[in-house]
Formats: sequence, C-alpha cells, structure tokens
Amino acid sequence: MKLRLGARGSALSRVQAEWVARALDPRADVEIVTIRTTGDRLSAAGAPIGWKGDFTKELDAALLSHEIDLAVHSLKDVPSKLPPGIALAAVPKREDPSDVLAARPRRTFAELPRGARVGTSSPRRRAQVLAARPDLDVSDARGNVDTRLRRLAEGKWDAIVLARAGLARLSRLEEICDVFAPEVLLPAIGQGALAVVGRADDRAVGEVLASIEDGASRFEAAAERSLLARLEAGCHAPVAGLARSSAGRVSLTGAVFSPDGKRILRESAEDAAERAEELGRTLADRLLARGAARILAEASA
Repeated sequence: MKLRLGARGSALSRVQAEWVARALDPRADVEIVTIRTTGDRLSAAGAPIGWKGDFTKELDAALLSHEIDLAVHSLKDVPSKLPPGIALAAVPKREDPSDVLAARPRRTFAELPRGARVGTSSPRRRAQVLAARPDLDVSDARGNVDTRLRRLAEGKWDAIVLARAGLARLSRLEEICDVFAPEVLLPAIGQGALAVVGRADDRAVGEVLASIEDGASRFEAAAERSLLARLEAGCHAPVAGLARSSAGRVSLTGAVFSPDGKRILRESAEDAAERAEELGRTLADRLLARGAARILAEASA
C-alpha cells in the first residue's frame, strides 16, 4: 500500500515523519511529502504565531484534496477542534512531556543568577518561570529548536526553556542542563505526543495506523485536549495540563496562569480511562468556577 505522508519543513517535523514511516507496517510504501506551513514561515521570520492551526492548515488542506494520505504533527500544535473531514487517526506512544532548561554556561534553574535572561515565546512557560523565579528576566525566544539553541550559544540569553521530547527526537539530549518537575513547570497540552491525522472517511489508512496507536497515550491526549477545548483557550493562553494513564485510570492536572505568574489556578482529578474526555471537561469546569475565564480574558487582552 502506497502512502503519502505529509510533514512540515522543519528538522523536527521531518524526524517525526521518518519515525512514523519506519514504525508503520513494513508492507506500507511511505513517501514523505514536505509542505511548508504558515507557522514555518512565521517562525523563520521570527514573527509570533497567530494560532495553532498555522502549523496544520496547509497539511489539512492537502489531506482533504487527496494530495497526501496522512500527516504527522506534534500534538501540542493541533487545535483542540479538528476541521470537518479530518480525524486524529493515531496517537503513538508518548515521549517524556517534561520541559527542560538549556543554559550557557551550564547551570540548573536554581543556579541561574538574579536577572538572568531566560528565553521562551510560550506564555505558559513565561508565567511558570516567573512564578518560581520572579527575579529572572524572561523574554521572547522564537524560531525552531536549532535556531534557539544557536542564539543561546551566541549569548542572546543565559538560558532557554524547551520540550524534552523535541530534543530527544533530534538526538540533542546533551543540551539539557535541568529537567523541570511538573509541580514547577506543568507541560503544554499534548506535549511529548505525536498526532497522526487522516481523512475521517479513509478506513484503509486508519487500519494501517492501528499498528502505531498507543492506548494510554490516546487517553492522556483525550483528557488534556478536552480540558483545553472546554476552557476555549488557544495557543497563546497560559494554560497547562498533564494526564497520566495507568491500569485503566487517568489522572489529570490542569492549570491556568496570569501572564506574570502571580495568579495560579490548579486542579487535579482522576477517573476511568474511558471517561478521559469527561474528566477533562470536569476539571475545566472547576477551573472556570474559580475564575479561569477572567484570567484567560485578561491574558489575551
């Protein structure tokens, strides 16, 4: 069976596509098709990303026009509501979702001196870094992983915050100086997981993708994404969530932050794995009851 697998132009996206191609049934003949997205162009120019769909919309269009048969994304880049006709066809086994620190010279987070410049373009990371260390100077750090690491080495910042999963897939784990516990830096929704999407009516591709589906990762994704959807929060919202699935149960922690990290709403709950989506909605309702909508509105103003 010949399959055309769509991927973005970044090095990380290419590595992820190659992993999917290798992991699929060896009888599948996979051709990787590179499609440059709006998100790629904005990132290369150092411009802010408007919404999660900037990384996916061109690939979605290629799917719906039958130019490709499936596409691979980092799950955290996929909007919580997929376009009509597009389905989340497979969630492979998730990488460690932790955030990590890269620093020059090499230091842990606690060892950073007062006033150290920490780079991140994520409102979620910015808020949590400031909550833990209000003495640090947090500024924008845009571009792909390689670009940010190069600018760190050039001295633009003293440290940057990255996802461990991206460094693992790029074989650059040696860059890590510290790993953040979720109590300090709760990850982004879907961080560490891949999303393989396809046409909702393409049963043949769905059957091929069953070989790389991971049940626990699917439940975690469902819980986290339903939390995000209920909060109606986009890519710029300082929202975090981490689900863990084991022995038929899913535990979920979700949080909403003010941009300066001074206000934090955090909730945790657990339920049966098959109720993962309901768990996410329940946790979001708890956060909303405590004023999450007001914090998110202020953050987006």
